[in-house]
Amino acid sequence: MLYSIVIPCYNSSHTIRTVVETTLPIMAEMGKVPCEFILVNDCSPDGGATMAELEALSRDYSCVTAIGLAKNAGQQNATMAGLNAARGDVIISMDDDMQTHPSQLPLLFEEFDKGESDVVYAYYPDKHHKKYRNLGSQFTSFTVRILIGKPKTLKTSSFWIMKKFVRDYLIEYKSQYTYLQGLILRTTRKISSVPVKHFDRAYGKSNYTMKKLIQLWSNIMGYSIVPLRFVSWMGVAFSLIGLIAAVIVLIHKLLVPSTAVGWASLMCMISFFSGLIMLSLGLIGEYIGRMFLSQSNNPQFVMREVHEGTSERKMTDDIERAKHAVNADTSEGSGRD
Repeated sequence: MLYSIVIPCYNSSHTIRTVVETTLPIMAEMGKVPCEFILVNDCSPDGGATMAELEALSRDYSCVTAIGLAKNAGQQNATMAGLNAARGDVIISMDDDMQTHPSQLPLLFEEFDKGESDVVYAYYPDKHHKKYRNLGSQFTSFTVRILIGKPKTLKTSSFWIMKKFVRDYLIEYKSQYTYLQGLILRTTRKISSVPVKHFDRAYGKSNYTMKKLIQLWSNIMGYSIVPLRFVSWMGVAFSLIGLIAAVIVLIHKLLVPSTAVGWASLMCMISFFSGLIMLSLGLIGEYIGRMFLSQSNNPQFVMREVHEGTSERKMTDDIERAKHAVNADTSEGSGRD
């Protein structure tokens, strides 16, 4: 059985080697070998430093495949690029910053090896993110429950394990508006989650800006027609309210002929319903626009280059090399202390 570890990389030249060299011995200790690493550089704006490090890893380790995207596609689409290249029977997704720490993999595999789940997510009881990101995650989780029907007890992250058949279905999706959680929920409901420790970033700061988070959240719309149904329900509700109000006004006018019609209230109603109409048209336009772009066959990602590991080297050599690298880093750290 082959295990594929997919890692989207963005400005990760200082951390990705540590991720690979820490993960490989842990996979070997669990007996989850042979394994492969699919490292996808999402066109990092660091002067080629990240791609250079990925190429170096592919030269140093036979189990590493480095992929460079021609343009920035976003974490979700970069992960899809890795899933398309993965050959494993079991696929693991991790981040490039050591926050999804390799030491937590045994917790995920303990649940996955029970055989009851097609996908196992890690979640963080204590997140080391900024407050706005934690609030955004809570809002997104609520939205996904409403729009896609995610179970209330299911907690998710970018750290997960899945079976090959789930991956095979995911890569059939070709639109650029990728939302992996939505695709996974379309595929199976045999999903579980386990709590793991959330570590601090090993270097730098998060690459997710508020704009990118909003763009990611907007992708959820492509997996549900609930907003359109909500607009329809709102239209029916306000139509009934307007009809009832008109009847009340008519009756009141018949009973009290001297009642004056309010110009201000009329203007308020016109403004309110004009806004409602514009909101409805905006939602419909969003769907139509995405349908148009999807039909235009805009790619999820464009691979510029692929570097595969040296085939002459054996998996056991990779494991020993990684163990030596981790021990060397530990010794250097102790010397500095």
